[in-house]
Amino acid sequence: MGGFFGAVGTRDVIADVFYGTDYHSHLGTRRGGMAAYAADVGLQRDIHNIQNSPFRTKFEHIFEEMHGNSAIGCISDTDPQPLLIRSNLGTYAISVVGAVNNAEALIKQYLSFSGGHFDAMTGGRVNVTELVSAMINQKSSFEDGICFANEVIEGSITILILKEGGNIIAARDKLGRLPVLVGRGEDGYSVSFESFAFEKLGYEMEKELGPGEIVEISVDGVKQLAKPGKEMRICAFLWSYYGYSTACYEGINVETMRYRNGEIMAEHDREAGTAQNIDYVAGVPDSGTPHAIGYANRSHVPFARPFIKYTPTWSRSFTPAKQDERNKVAKMKQMPVHDLIKDKNLLFVDDSIVRGTQLRETVEFLYSNGAASVHMRSACPPIMYGCKYLNFSRATSDLELITRSTILELEGCEGFKHLDEYSDPSTERGQKLRRTICEKLHFESLEFQTVEGIVKAIGIEPEKLCTYCWNGKE
Repeated sequence: MGGFFGAVGTRDVIADVFYGTDYHSHLGTRRGGMAAYAADVGLQRDIHNIQNSPFRTKFEHIFEEMHGNSAIGCISDTDPQPLLIRSNLGTYAISVVGAVNNAEALIKQYLSFSGGHFDAMTGGRVNVTELVSAMINQKSSFEDGICFANEVIEGSITILILKEGGNIIAARDKLGRLPVLVGRGEDGYSVSFESFAFEKLGYEMEKELGPGEIVEISVDGVKQLAKPGKEMRICAFLWSYYGYSTACYEGINVETMRYRNGEIMAEHDREAGTAQNIDYVAGVPDSGTPHAIGYANRSHVPFARPFIKYTPTWSRSFTPAKQDERNKVAKMKQMPVHDLIKDKNLLFVDDSIVRGTQLRETVEFLYSNGAASVHMRSACPPIMYGCKYLNFSRATSDLELITRSTILELEGCEGFKHLDEYSDPSTERGQKLRRTICEKLHFESLEFQTVEGIVKAIGIEPEKLCTYCWNGKE
């Protein structure tokens, strides 16, 4: 997915943006970038590959290379950014997060009348950030250009722009699928996806942008360029997986939501009378752990950590680009606690089940270390649709999803007409899906949180949440 951080102040803000951007490292693993503005040198930019080394390490020399009273930084899981753009709107740095599903159509349409060109990447692909800037530059102001981009882009795009002169423009995507928060400090302002990122740097919450809202941030204050829309579809997956535990979105803390979510799943199991002879409840570390704590608290089954991730040298299981390499890294990281595994009936809670490949490795690892049984609970509903708004999954096809591939095996393409039934554990199709995945991945039992359950755990109106990946509702 990705994330960004920006700051403008009466002092040099490079350190704030360095640390603020680093606090978004859980949102992406491919590219990191920073741009700054200083009156003596103008706009500066630096981008690094962070696939095998964290942002902090790659940018540790940035303090000697860059300076300025305003700067932006980004973690990108897609294309290199921020980019420096020179256009009719002036020279500026731009970073974006989201997905443009009609990119090819927009490129062809733009080239047909503009006489311009794009910098082509490998295979002729165009950097999405450059494409968004081309949409913005078709208008005579940033606010009009961003509104135009929101109109023509199919998908979702959240934008951060550093203008020549030092002001920052922040624009939340049209339906607010991602958060954008502004913090206020003693000598300036910051803008961030994660509230804790600027709070750790001494900024206090100033405002959370509404859906489609655009603001311009200067050292003197925050000016609204476009009012927020009335409709919101913030990504519910932020709370169940992507968001960092200390973050808050729309006033709802991620960690406490996950506790509630686990409690609701435990109530479902108790009412159904399933998985009642469990020795320990555990989380698939790390993001499944708070859901598991909530489950353990409500079920009164002890919480334990039957295996520990060795993180000093294996910090991220999803860093390698290839799935088999990620699986190998995941296996290398798992360090068993034999006393908590041998002859034990274990119930694990994972944040989600996408492909299921790493879970298969995990379960085989547990059985090889003597587990009597392994039950699995997913903290979110069955993922039936690949995300088309935020690119939260690397899946290139819905058939990469374990739910879709299993349904295809069971019923062929006809099964795709009954996805609602397959999601529902009370239906014959829903039960068959769960039994088949159990057989594939060697679970003793499997259940998913319901859409109703996760909405209840989040605690905001259902119509304000994006649940597309679970039920296909836009």
